[in-house]
Amino acid sequence: MLNRPDKSIRERLSKLETHLNNENPLLLDIVSRFRKLDTVAYKMGLLDTSESYATSIPWWPLVSVLGTFSAGKSSFINNFLGDKLQLTGNQAVDDKFTVITYSPSEDHRVLPGIALNADPRFPFYQMSEEIDKVTSGEGRRIDAYLQMKTSSSEKLCGKIFIDSPGFDADEQRNAILRLTDHIVDLSDLVLVFFDARHPEPGAMQDTLDHLVGNTINRSDSEKFLYILNQIDTAAQEDNPEAVVAAWQRALAAKGLTAGRFYTIYNADVAVPIEDEAVRKRFESKCAQDKEAIYERIHQVEVERSYRIVGALQTIAGDIEKQVVPAVREAMRRWLKLVLALDGVAFGVIIALMFILSKWFDVWSLFSYDFTDALISSSIKLGVVIAGAVFTHFSIRRLVARHIAARMNAMVKIEKDVYGKDYEVKVASLAGDIRKAFLKNTQVLRSIFRPVPVGWSMRSRRVLAEVSSDASEFIQTMNDRYTRPSGQEPKLEETAPETAEPSTSEGSDSVENLAANERE
Repeated sequence: MLNRPDKSIRERLSKLETHLNNENPLLLDIVSRFRKLDTVAYKMGLLDTSESYATSIPWWPLVSVLGTFSAGKSSFINNFLGDKLQLTGNQAVDDKFTVITYSPSEDHRVLPGIALNADPRFPFYQMSEEIDKVTSGEGRRIDAYLQMKTSSSEKLCGKIFIDSPGFDADEQRNAILRLTDHIVDLSDLVLVFFDARHPEPGAMQDTLDHLVGNTINRSDSEKFLYILNQIDTAAQEDNPEAVVAAWQRALAAKGLTAGRFYTIYNADVAVPIEDEAVRKRFESKCAQDKEAIYERIHQVEVERSYRIVGALQTIAGDIEKQVVPAVREAMRRWLKLVLALDGVAFGVIIALMFILSKWFDVWSLFSYDFTDALISSSIKLGVVIAGAVFTHFSIRRLVARHIAARMNAMVKIEKDVYGKDYEVKVASLAGDIRKAFLKNTQVLRSIFRPVPVGWSMRSRRVLAEVSSDASEFIQTMNDRYTRPSGQEPKLEETAPETAEPSTSEGSDSVENLAANERE
């Protein structure tokens, strides 16, 4: 059936709904709104039927731990979990991305990368294809890049951690950076670690370039926390504050002049601090910063729900306010260029015919029998028309390809508000604008039709309904955590009126969720 998701995407959404039915019924209802957006996107050509907006965003709270080698990333994770899960050391002890998930079993299990690559419930699903884009054939070595570990720590319930290899690696460098960019986009919280023993810029250049210089203008830059670890080693310095100052100068040199900065260390392996006053000062600051970091980690489950609803609202708004105008503008330019080139081409053809008429005696046609002359003229006219049609559609196709190749430049967003990186991401979040434009340049489409394929009053109404429902969902989540009036909300005020029942058996509606909250 046209404009319907294929079997594979229906199965993925069904599995997602089954999972959310047990974990978070409110998010289960949000899946149905993503399905509505999919319908609009299929008609407009923004998505293939093998894609869905619901599968393009992460549904699990994700905390990423990135940084230099020997910066104490693994020690921090072990300390937070209260579980000696990750290997630690001064050298590179793990050169893979490790996805850490909860398991009730006390035994630590290490699963290969294919466990992540083939399971749509986890990040890195089908990541082998992305690695292949970097280095052909390298995706077959997915186990060399990824692994999954399990822990019984209760602090992992409801969230996923990712421990990354250091940025100083030379081997597999391009693929590592590709994977890093991927998890940064998926993450709800990114902890960027630096080594206090080497605070000078040269020792952390890769991290500065990729995780500071490339992220400071992101629209979600608030999810980055910058941590100077192993600060206990600076206690022996005459001026320990100089170490922190050198680190912050290195960050400022990359443009990061404001953000969330922390200095911590692991007390279990800390360097002994003889001066009691200095020791107490370091312990107090470390405890304070760790508490702040842990609080942000605990908040990711709450932030995840808002992030997903925000993505729903953003996609609906981007389709109407960014995608449709961009496609319209591309179609306007396409029409203008096609007509101009048609005029040039047909002018050339007419000029050639005029020149050829000087070389051949066209009046000799009248020396033939009238019927033969008519047939000959008809054939020649047919050839001219066929050539004109071929020329016109060739020009249409070439101009369309030229404009499609430059579609990113046509997505206009205020850079001073969103930043350069966000300008590029809007198109990918809302779908493939190039494909949507090319769908409007197909052979049977008139060049004089200004309305994009699939864009109608019904499409606009669907987007408005989704945006309205997203606002209602946010209100429902707000009611979990705040009561400005001091009174319990009414049932009908806590759920979208347009909420549709889910296809998953036993699922709770938003109304039931609100009722449970009051109980």
